[in-house]
Amino acid sequence: MLYLIGLGLGDEKDITLRGLEAVKKCEKVYMEAYTSLLSFGLSTDGLSTLEKLYGKPITIADREMVEEKVDSVLSEATSFDVAFLVVGDPFGATTHTDLVVRAKELGVEVKVVHNASVMNAVGICGLQLYRYGETISIPFFTDTWKPDSFYEKIKRNRELGLHTLCLLDIKVKEPTWESLCRGKKLYEPPRFMTINTAIEQLLEIEQNRGESAYNEDTNCVGLARLGSEDQKIVAGSMRQLLAVDFGAPLHCLVIVGTTHPLEEEMLSVFKLKGESLYHKDHRTA
Repeated sequence: MLYLIGLGLGDEKDITLRGLEAVKKCEKVYMEAYTSLLSFGLSTDGLSTLEKLYGKPITIADREMVEEKVDSVLSEATSFDVAFLVVGDPFGATTHTDLVVRAKELGVEVKVVHNASVMNAVGICGLQLYRYGETISIPFFTDTWKPDSFYEKIKRNRELGLHTLCLLDIKVKEPTWESLCRGKKLYEPPRFMTINTAIEQLLEIEQNRGESAYNEDTNCVGLARLGSEDQKIVAGSMRQLLAVDFGAPLHCLVIVGTTHPLEEEMLSVFKLKGESLYHKDHRTA
């Protein structure tokens, strides 16, 4: 049996009772370690606050293992119960959908234990979840690569009056270009995109495209460390949020669409002191 268990967003205590029961009866426990694990105290040697609570050793599953060597995990699940722990909800990433498909192909039974993820926890800012359009991911720019394919999705969402959740890039255990050329893997230091960097890139794309999907007066909500005790939520224009220090990762950004009066009332709770949420960008009124 393979258990896919969501851990929630805050810390080791956010696992559900059902999830904890499943972990305790599994012979082997893996922890996905390349998306979002900052608040869970995972150290380089693999010890964690999770192990203390669960009373089980945890094997760290990095990107390479999950995407290239997961067959060994599935092979174990044919003989005994295996838990695969995921921060947030197991189906917040397509990788885990692929894991279920591969398990089914091998005849491995799969049980899923859901939990909170950024996809629903973002509702705390007051924007109604059913008024969101397609979610986008914003990758880091490089000197030679500045992708903007997500621009069309933002534009389409905005034309429909829908909010856009922007998930920001995470670089964990990324091989260096030199190491790839030499065939020996060396890894870049971890990098986590900030809200400020995301807005800078978005404005650069708008300047290049010039299609008026948004501008520096467009209202947004910046959310940092969502679900943690020290989460930070600030509503304001892109220009205003550029000046905000959101602190440690992880960050995400919402580009606000057309708002309902109740949404506006809730957003005002998070606006910068002395600032108005509404400017020249009338599409966000």
